[in-house]
Amino acid sequence: MYIDLLVLIIGLIIVLMFFKRFSSFVFFMAIIEIFLRILAFIKNNIGLDDVAAIIGKYLPENMFEIIDKYTGSIYLLNIILKWCFVGIMAIFLSYIVKIFLKKKKI
Repeated sequence: MYIDLLVLIIGLIIVLMFFKRFSSFVFFMAIIEIFLRILAFIKNNIGLDDVAAIIGKYLPENMFEIIDKYTGSIYLLNIILKWCFVGIMAIFLSYIVKIFLKKKKI
């Protein structure tokens, strides 16, 4: 099923239409990654098998799984997309560090 890819593409289109900055795109990708990892943690540590099965069936554990799922047979594209995502996460980290250093309330 293409639910994960469809939600990701619709979210990207909404972000790019309403927030036309690159930083909005970076923050959206980071939000999706963090959300998927939290759900994966819940899936692995919850005592309810039905909820864990639903989360495991419809949602991947991270963005790399989405990339692998849809570009697994095209090795070069898979590697390029993974490195682009790592670059996006590095940019996100730089944004977060900048925000943290601007606070200076220590």
